[in-house]
This record gives sequence, C-alpha cells and structure tokens, in this order.
Amino acid sequence: MLIRTKAWTFAAALAACAVLPAHAQETIKIGVTEPLTGAVAASGTYVTNGARIAADVINRKGGVLGKKLELVIEDNKSNPREAVNSAEKLILKDKVPVLMGAWSSTFTLAIMPKLMEYGVPMVVETASSGKITTAGNPWIFRTSPTSAMEAVGFSKLVDGYSPAIRKVDFLSVNNDWGLGTASEFTKMFKSKGIAVGRTETMSPDATDLSAQLAALKDTGADTLIVTSGIEQLTLAIRQAAEQRLPQRIITTGGSFPEPLVKNPGPKGYASQHLLFFAPWAIDHAKHPEVAREFSDEWNARKFDLTGQTEGFRGYDAILAIAEAIRIAGKAEPKAIQAALWKVNVKGVNGDIAFVKEGPAGKESGQAVPNIYVVELKDGQVAVK
Repeated sequence: MLIRTKAWTFAAALAACAVLPAHAQETIKIGVTEPLTGAVAASGTYVTNGARIAADVINRKGGVLGKKLELVIEDNKSNPREAVNSAEKLILKDKVPVLMGAWSSTFTLAIMPKLMEYGVPMVVETASSGKITTAGNPWIFRTSPTSAMEAVGFSKLVDGYSPAIRKVDFLSVNNDWGLGTASEFTKMFKSKGIAVGRTETMSPDATDLSAQLAALKDTGADTLIVTSGIEQLTLAIRQAAEQRLPQRIITTGGSFPEPLVKNPGPKGYASQHLLFFAPWAIDHAKHPEVAREFSDEWNARKFDLTGQTEGFRGYDAILAIAEAIRIAGKAEPKAIQAALWKVNVKGVNGDIAFVKEGPAGKESGQAVPNIYVVELKDGQVAVK
C-alpha cells in the first residue's frame, strides 16, 4: 500500500509539472522595471500602480488574444546598475517579450544596450532625455515627451505670464534628465529674448537644498525652473518659501509635489507645474472617457488623487503595449516591435502613436503628448 501511494504521488507530481508550462502560456507577460525603493520611489510606485490598473481593465474586458496580461514587476531601486540587472532578469529569467520602464532617463539609457543585445522592445513611459530616441536604438518606443518637446509646448504659454518672464534661473537634479531639461529650456528662453541666469544642481538623493536656494536668492531672476522627482520638488518649494525666494517656481517633467496638497507651505506661496495629465480637470483631456475610466479605477483603490499625474504614464504605456500585441497576433519580441509602429490608441494623455526619431534604419519611436500647466497654492490646485 505504501509503495502504491508513493507511485501515485510521483505520477501526480509529474502530471503537475506537465501542466505548468501550459498554464504559463495562458498569460502574456509584460516586464516592468520601475524605482519602487530609493530616491524616486514615490514616482515609480505611482507609475507601477497605473500599469497594474491598465492590466486589470484590459483583463476584465477579455485580455489580449484571448489571454490575460501578467505584469512581471521588478524594482530598479532608483539606480542605473540595478535597472540593468532588473531588465536582464525580466528578459532572461522571466522571458518577457516586451518591457515598460524605467522612469529616469539615466536608468533608461543604462538599459538600452541590453535591449539591442537581446532584441526586446521597451516602451518608455517617463524618461525625457533626447538621447533616448536619437541614439539609434530601434527597440525603444517612448510615450512621454522629450525635454525639447516640453520646452516647445511651454513656449506657447510663456508670453501669457503676468508679470512677464524676463529672467530665469534653474535648479536641476544632476543627471541626464535634469541637465537635459535645463539645456532645452535654456534654448527656448533665449530664443524668446528671455535672459538665463544661474544654474544650480542637486544630487538625486539630496535631502537639503538650502545652499543651492541661498545661491539663487539674489540673482535678479523672476522665475526659477525646477526639475526633479516628487520628493525633491516638495523639498525645494518648502525651503524656497522658508528662505523667501522672490522667483516664481515652475517645475518640469510631469512630477507633482503631492505632499504640499495635504500639508501646504506658507500661506499665499504658489508654485506652477508642467504636467501631462491633470486629474482635477478630466474634461480637459483629449479623450475624457479614457481619462475618467483610469481616474475612477485609481480612486476606487484609494490611491492619492494627485498620484494620477504620474500613474497615468504606466496606464498609457500598457495600453500601447497591449494594442501592439493585439496587432502582432503573438507575444514575440520582434513581432511586437514591428506592431508598435502601427499602434494608434486613445490614452489618458491623448492619442498614442509613434513617429520616427534617430538615424535612418535605426529609428526609435516617439509619441507626441499633451502638456498642461497647474498652479498649487495653499493646498488648492487650479488648471491653467
């Protein structure tokens, strides 16, 4: 009897093993590499939550090619080396046919050679460095705007400021994103005859910006352009208010200092923010029905309202990837890469379709997003 039981157990185990590959094939994997810990963890978490919502919405509607989407999520720990490790794990161990990531330009640029090496496409949902789509990497497709696109979009609003913008300073995170943004905005301001003053930088993990702000206090500029993640934007605005910096503060990159809504700075102190989705005015979106579906799902999960300003990035990127898989008819890297050029889908930010950027024959894909300006004052948000 004991021998028979053992034989049955062994046979059952073999049968279970035989079922596992078939079960694995019942889902379509999408790799996600985002900063879930470290200096920009808040932003990475918002983006990842948006991606999860998109997968859930798509799966609830029947999935893709009759299968459910499965997000395989890795923490790149706000570190470029870890970003590379996370991408290799997703590609080599988890066998994902497509990636979404990696929030920072620095993390994304670090991963890009691996995409070339292994032949796997990645949809870039946040990173804005122009190098990403001009480096000749045909496996890259970006849904977020470049720093140059953001600067051009803002240039259309500059003349409407009162009092007028006449001289600007910069406070930028010291990486590809921050330095690239300062460079592109400097070109734009100079083209409009606006003087550019002092530039201060901060390390990505800096937790005190008082020295940089003190250096900017008496420059004679009327506007300070700040580029960094949620944590440092919040810190910069609080410390600027404490030091009574005279410049108006305008932040770039689509991050929003959410803590200042719940715990505002000094009364009357205002800051403005360039965003790519404004959840306070969903009707402003090009496709309100898409934006509302995302927003309703986000709120139902009791996530912070303001986190949608970055969470939508993950949502839109997964919508684009899912549509590419549908067009491809199979979840294989080369087929998905080819299909991404044919994507034309309604997203929270607007229409998602890719135009070619970079060297002929090695072009990357770049979408053309919409840009919004919101003002934060005394914990209240107004869409301009």
